[in-house]
Amino acid sequence: MKDSGKRWAVTLLPLLIGVLAFFMVIGPRALNPQNIAWLGTGDPATHYLGWVFFRQSPWTFPIGLNPAYGLELGNGIIFSDSNPLLAFLFKPFAALLPEPFQYFGIWFLACFVLQAWFAWKLVGLITPSVAMRAASTVLFVFVPPMIMRMPVHLSLGGHFLILAALYLSLHPQLNRRRLAWGALLAAAALIHAYFLAMVALIWIADLAAKYIKQKLTLRAVLIEFALLFSLVSFCCWQAAYFSVGGDGAISDGFGLYRANLLSLFAPVTWSYLLKDIPGAPGDGEGYGFLGLGLLFLAICALLGGLQGNTGFGAAVRKRPFLLLALIGLGIFSVSNHIAFGSLEFAYPLPSAVISIANIFRASGRMFWPVYYAVILAIIFLVIRSNRPRAATCLLMIAVLIQVLDTHSGWSMIRKRLMAPPASEWASPFVDPFWNSAASHYRKVRWIVPQNLSPQWMNVAAFAGKHGLPTDAVYLGRMDLNQWRQAYQKASRAFATGQYEADSLYLLDNRALLQAVPTVNTQTDLLARIDGFTVLAPGWKQCADCPQTIAQVPPVDLLPAIEPGHKKLFNVGGEGKALLANGWSESELWGTWSEEASAEIVFRVPPSARTLRLETTAFLPPGHARQGAVISINGLSALTTMLDKADGNVIDVNLTEAMKQRVSSQGMLRLQFQFADAVSPSKSGLSRDPRKLAMGLKALTVN
Repeated sequence: MKDSGKRWAVTLLPLLIGVLAFFMVIGPRALNPQNIAWLGTGDPATHYLGWVFFRQSPWTFPIGLNPAYGLELGNGIIFSDSNPLLAFLFKPFAALLPEPFQYFGIWFLACFVLQAWFAWKLVGLITPSVAMRAASTVLFVFVPPMIMRMPVHLSLGGHFLILAALYLSLHPQLNRRRLAWGALLAAAALIHAYFLAMVALIWIADLAAKYIKQKLTLRAVLIEFALLFSLVSFCCWQAAYFSVGGDGAISDGFGLYRANLLSLFAPVTWSYLLKDIPGAPGDGEGYGFLGLGLLFLAICALLGGLQGNTGFGAAVRKRPFLLLALIGLGIFSVSNHIAFGSLEFAYPLPSAVISIANIFRASGRMFWPVYYAVILAIIFLVIRSNRPRAATCLLMIAVLIQVLDTHSGWSMIRKRLMAPPASEWASPFVDPFWNSAASHYRKVRWIVPQNLSPQWMNVAAFAGKHGLPTDAVYLGRMDLNQWRQAYQKASRAFATGQYEADSLYLLDNRALLQAVPTVNTQTDLLARIDGFTVLAPGWKQCADCPQTIAQVPPVDLLPAIEPGHKKLFNVGGEGKALLANGWSESELWGTWSEEASAEIVFRVPPSARTLRLETTAFLPPGHARQGAVISINGLSALTTMLDKADGNVIDVNLTEAMKQRVSSQGMLRLQFQFADAVSPSKSGLSRDPRKLAMGLKALTVN
């Protein structure tokens, strides 16, 4: 009985370490499934909201599709990073779960417990000593890269998947390897694509090693590869990885979001004693600080390794394929844009290679398996180069230093996650109109449709609370073809004034400028409510819809320019509010036109006589000038040629006919046609696909 109790105690010890670490670092409030206060910003908000809409939606096939979260932009639960594994587990019980309900606190607890469990198993391959395994487990749990990810990218707290892959790869006699590797790969696929890539590479390295060492026949290797590849493909299909096609699955960032060569030693606020090392932009994704305790242990390991007789070299030589996999991950993590502290240098790669690499653009994350291999190597050398008592003491000292010194970082995370609990977020939707609208309409649309739209979190939270699908979302990837179709659909609505009767529209500034000229004020409500520009189709003809909204003529919502006032179109400039359609995002100097036509809309007083435009022109090789045809409210004003890259000035006189039309319509519509617009990509200057012609810097009304 005593031996049995001792075995149980030893078995439960790593689990207890994980639980205690969770309560130290995270605190208990995240475990409350109805506490969503700590999820109300940035990435955690989309992780939670993706689950909210997935929970409410009917079952689909593949089951991971989440069309309510995005409408035409919608794709899958994997692209809101909502942890499909847990979403799939909890959705069958959605009707029984309280409202609200979040499972991310449970996920964090599981991450700590499983991190401790697989760390315990890993170190068990080195030593049977309970004390050394326990101390090493604590070191694996109090690692800054895992903990700092948790409140930001919730699913990326699952570093235990990497430890599990290393354990399976290093185990000398793994039983039921197909089952073990299959379960791990499936879990990784249903948690996060980056973990899947890391685990899959370690599995392939292990498969190759087993074949070379003749522990598996070629037939067994091929069968295992086919079975597990099929399993992973099925899991990815069900998690809706393939709901985004074409260029939507690829984004820019490879070479920026990489690991710094000094990341193991750069605290970045995670040490009381060590000063930070100056870094370079993008270092955050490859953050890999060991912690002062592990750095102390690394010095001990280095001194012990120099004495020889540790068996470390032989252990490494026995695993060449794992070593190659780790080297490959390390090279990919630092990318072709290498940073050594604040120093940077780069080497070129073919554009096709960069395009493929951008699938995993945050390449710095791929350093994590190398990071844990380094920790395991440190612990190995300390244990093998010292007597048991000395090794235990060194590990205990390292634990004490690690926990106390990294408190500098994890205490801030605890403070954030231990904020006063709340079951809802503060909402700007306070007017009674919103509840009436939520019962009348079936969808909430943000126009112009886009990923990460302004106010997306507040709008999505409102829509989710009322069970309404919305396209005001934040997605990790977005199908560009679907977005183009949604954009064209919105453009047709602007042009015709015909809006979907079952949709409540919230308009951004550009959408307002396009909607005012065509909105049907006899049937549709266009008003400003709680800071939102609302277009409610058919509201004025709805017998059950309250007609108490204070209304003003739609043209009064448009921005106005007084004579003598200059409006700038750079970032932060007031001129941005005048840009209707055909314009790109503003830059430090101004704003490019990006289509063959563009429009500016605003109000002017009757005393306005002329308009002065200060512009640049896109003049790539072979294009000596850019032609521009300018109209005022549909009346031809002038045709001009922009033949200077900068310093072009265009003066437009307002004729009596123009002023009469402006007065009758209540707005001035400055319209441009660019016959010579051309993209930098077609000019061979860059990959930029925009059709550039004129760059708008300033507008003055005189």
